[in-house]
Amino acid sequence: MLYKDKYNDWLTSSVIDEKMKDELRQIKDETEIEDRFYKDLEFGTGGLRGVIGAGSNRMNIYTVSKATQGFANYLNGRFENPAVAIAYDSRNMSKEFSKAAALTLCANNVKVYLYEDLRPTPMLSFAVRHLDCIGGIVVTASHNPKEYNGYKVYDEFGGQVTDEKANIIITEVNKINNFDMIKTISEEEAIEKNLLVYIGEAVDKAYIDAVKSLAIRKELVEAKAKDLKVIYTPIHGSGNMPVRRVLKELGYTGVSVVKEQEMPDGNFPTASYPNPEEPAVFKLALEMAKEENPDVIFATDPDCDRIGVVVKDSEGEYRVLTGNQTGLLLTQYILDALKEEKRLPDNGVVIKTIVTTDGAKKIAESYNIEIMEVLTGFKYIGEKIQGFKENNNKTYLFGFEESYGYLAGDFVRDKDAVIASMLIAEMTLYYKEKGKSLYDGLIDLYEKYGYFKEALVSFELKGKEGAEKIANCIDSLRNEKLVEINGVKVNTKYDYKLRIEEDIESGEKKDINLPKSNVLKFILDNGSWFVVRPSGTEPKMKAYIAVQGTGLNDSGEKLESFKEEVVKLINEKLN
Repeated sequence: MLYKDKYNDWLTSSVIDEKMKDELRQIKDETEIEDRFYKDLEFGTGGLRGVIGAGSNRMNIYTVSKATQGFANYLNGRFENPAVAIAYDSRNMSKEFSKAAALTLCANNVKVYLYEDLRPTPMLSFAVRHLDCIGGIVVTASHNPKEYNGYKVYDEFGGQVTDEKANIIITEVNKINNFDMIKTISEEEAIEKNLLVYIGEAVDKAYIDAVKSLAIRKELVEAKAKDLKVIYTPIHGSGNMPVRRVLKELGYTGVSVVKEQEMPDGNFPTASYPNPEEPAVFKLALEMAKEENPDVIFATDPDCDRIGVVVKDSEGEYRVLTGNQTGLLLTQYILDALKEEKRLPDNGVVIKTIVTTDGAKKIAESYNIEIMEVLTGFKYIGEKIQGFKENNNKTYLFGFEESYGYLAGDFVRDKDAVIASMLIAEMTLYYKEKGKSLYDGLIDLYEKYGYFKEALVSFELKGKEGAEKIANCIDSLRNEKLVEINGVKVNTKYDYKLRIEEDIESGEKKDINLPKSNVLKFILDNGSWFVVRPSGTEPKMKAYIAVQGTGLNDSGEKLESFKEEVVKLINEKLN
């Protein structure tokens, strides 16, 4: 169907409300109309993610209800008496979308456990298993700008659905080709039939207690937690309650919150891009730090699954740590603390993604701990955790990705900034007792394991034309034989779409034992590498770049030089 036909169908539909029709009538730009209707908002392997607004290619009550009807059909076709847990964050329309999803499920005789108020994504992951549900939904766009919202689907194990299940659900969603196929009932009827139940304090407490159980050096925390000074900002998101509650109950009384960013607000008035990867979100916290002189500053994103950290260096200057740096520190800290406590298992595993720092390999190897790599996306780490449980052959210790996501413990199957905040506080306290900052600890790691340095470059290309350019760029890199960059030979190419690892010089090929994904990775003779992939959540192509040097300056210079060449290469393909 042509986009203009879809546009007219929405204007004449008896299902679409007048407010949404008015929004469409007011659009005068034909390109804008095309962008809203040239395709349906895709239900991908992670669910929905898009700009809020009217149209088939937008996040609204109708696209959410369509996705939910498909999910309901999937559940009812495969499970008896299925139940689903639903959570939502502080974004605009999150509550409305979660209620619409709940009532569509209830209309399909699927029982729903719905949080009464906003909660972090990891608390939903916990609730799925705690309440014996078959699935879960989180309404969030994570760290995207305020214009966005999203919808993530979870399986019975509390992890985001991975490829096989996702493809079955996608097939069911795609069968919903008109609004008359979508069911709904009133909230009153759903409650009366015991199909809609609101989640209360008991589940919150169970989650908080589980998080606290992950404290490793418990005696240190009990004795010294009160001495640690922390500044925390939830960036107008869902982390405020659980993060502060966990820290308070463990005895961290010196926690200050950034007042201007404390309350939930989907417009994110103090952070246009509410992403802890962005140093700008720490501006207000750093102003507070001038007076309070904290040992550590951290920020969580709107759905509280990512965390960013700021620490002082040896000269008293505040440094925003990268996701890789925080991950290295946590990997070392957890393995070292477990070894000290004589709780480091022989079959322990650390998991990282293919775009995450290789420094983690060096650390794990030094403790004789296995390290695994998975595709980008924490759902693949969650999938591994479940596999370990089913096979009873490995013990999950820690997993992380460069994009500020971390997880210890196995009662949550997604990245968890509540758990991470607790472990970062404990780790900071440990270094403080040694007379060091976290930054000192990082330099110690670099000295011991090597100066690993990484960067991420995003190429934003909006709309239909942008999506085509991204696809063409990756295909060009896939099909061209790239033999060197800036005089350094490329020795290995990993094509995760074709699932082939290729030795560039010999042409020898091996199979990659990972799911298919439109991702390419090139490794050079000097150990540098870069990865390109389309973003699954934004109109961007991402390039991940990594080097190893002999010191801070050397690795920094190598990174800038290599990044310049990679960006030049990609821009040539995009233009």
